[in-house]
Amino acid sequence: MTDPQPWVASTYRGLADLLATSAIDIWDAPSLCEKWLVRHVVAHVTMPVRLTPVQFAAEMAAARGDFTVLSDTVATRDAELPRTDLLDQLRSPSLHAWQPPGGGAAGALSHAVIHSLDVTLALGRPDVAPADAVSTVLGNLGDANGTIFGVDLTGVRLEATDTDWRRGSGQLVRADSGSLVALLSGRTLPDGRSLPRG
Repeated sequence: MTDPQPWVASTYRGLADLLATSAIDIWDAPSLCEKWLVRHVVAHVTMPVRLTPVQFAAEMAAARGDFTVLSDTVATRDAELPRTDLLDQLRSPSLHAWQPPGGGAAGALSHAVIHSLDVTLALGRPDVAPADAVSTVLGNLGDANGTIFGVDLTGVRLEATDTDWRRGSGQLVRADSGSLVALLSGRTLPDGRSLPRG
């Protein structure tokens, strides 16, 4: 994989541009993340800009080591920050350079692409992530055979409608690459489609 940082930066800047040029009520629209509005997704992905390692450790201790609890707590709290602050954080070079612990550059790319799709797919807007970035994340998720997000791909054949990507055998699921990334990430698409959980 080529250096994904430019793709990460482009994805976050694209998301910021989309939100900055849309009606204010878009921030309160549902995302593909269960129980999260668009503002919660933005607060979540920009968390590394706001929390120092010491602050993150304190938040993790308060959540008793449960990252899901930490994520929900911080997203709920920081979603109330001024929109201009959150937009500035999406455009922050420190966010573009951030890599999740143990996830490296590939993890940073997946995080940016998946969460950007949580917003754009839910809103019916075009992807803000570069097509090559989406294809790379799709390939990585496909290679993991559903294990990263606990998706059961037994008896499922996935085919992208916008590239020649395909994986598996069985019941056919055809969708654009971004939608397939969302499905492999355990999301339910706006049309109700989802993949079984393992």
